[in-house]
Amino acid sequence: MNPKQRRNGPVIYEIRVRGALDVEWSAWLGGMNITPQADGETVICGPVRDQVALHGLIVKIRDMGLPLLSVNRVDVAPPVEDDL
Repeated sequence: MNPKQRRNGPVIYEIRVRGALDVEWSAWLGGMNITPQADGETVICGPVRDQVALHGLIVKIRDMGLPLLSVNRVDVAPPVEDDL
């Protein structure tokens, strides 16, 4: 990951899989938003801190037996401000 991305915070990814995934899997997938689609696909979306975390997320999806359809970078998440 380049330094500019690190400064701006995590990158938001949208991952599409074939199959219905219950929203209760969100915690196991690092708090990602899970949105089942009417066509039998599921969209998993949210901030990912770096490439290592992205690969770990993809491994979890693979281990669940869900066919991976796409992985798309959506945007850079806003920086998280520390409490003062």
